[in-house]
Amino acid sequence: MTQTLLEAGRFFLILSAELVALFLAISFLVGLLQAWVPEEKVRGFLKAKNPVAGYATGTLLGAATPFCSCSTIPILAGLLRSGAPFGPTISFLVASPLLNPVSLGLLIFVVGVQGTVLYASITFLAAMAVGAAANALGLEAAVKNVRMVGGGHGGEYKDLPVWRRAWAEAWGFFVPMVPYLLLGVAVGSLIYGFVPEGWILAAAGPEQPLAIPAAAAIGVPMYIRAETLIPIAGALLTKGMGVGAVVALIIGGAGASIPEVSLLSGLFRPRLVALFVGSVFAVAIAAGALFALVA
Repeated sequence: MTQTLLEAGRFFLILSAELVALFLAISFLVGLLQAWVPEEKVRGFLKAKNPVAGYATGTLLGAATPFCSCSTIPILAGLLRSGAPFGPTISFLVASPLLNPVSLGLLIFVVGVQGTVLYASITFLAAMAVGAAANALGLEAAVKNVRMVGGGHGGEYKDLPVWRRAWAEAWGFFVPMVPYLLLGVAVGSLIYGFVPEGWILAAAGPEQPLAIPAAAAIGVPMYIRAETLIPIAGALLTKGMGVGAVVALIIGGAGASIPEVSLLSGLFRPRLVALFVGSVFAVAIAAGALFALVA
């Protein structure tokens, strides 16, 4: 027990430090980009005349910024503050961790080239669909007006040099998000330390009739980057876990996590958070079931 607590504590400290550094660095870079790139260009980049093209652009932007689910949040906030269209921005949120090019390369060794193409196609279309659904349901109203400590975007920072303004805004956005970040990491660390691999196999092994939804449910609360999760999934595959359950675990684990959901709670109202988590869960199950049929 003591060793497990120490391992969970070590994971908490390392993950907290990594996320704080990533969060501040990415927020700072987003601030610089917002200073250098006019908001009109950002909006125009995602606001296509053809709505389908707008969602596709948001999804492609997500694939081109291959961050983990948590470090995507500062970019998401920057896009929302810049006035980017809501639906394509949600597509970006879904696509960024799932369509990571590095992860796709690693996935080839787990499910092969054809399986990777199928995975990329499913997640690409799913990201577009989730963005379109959120927009159609009018959930833009569920985006909170997050207060930035020490001012706001373009407020009292406007007279500062660009780099200082970017840092001040990054810090101002980071401070109110700290409780959400630490709470999510704490829960994720406990899961990491106290949920052994054997339990995952017991719940989502090849003999389990509900293996695919169980794997998706296991994946969602975990905080593991896709690059880390895919080798683990490969090991589980060799131990007998079905390919459908493995894919569901990858999508659930990479697409959503307790730390990310905690951070999103600082940006979104509960109904939008629920739509996001439910969508990732549904996509994980649907993709897993499809893989199980064609495998």
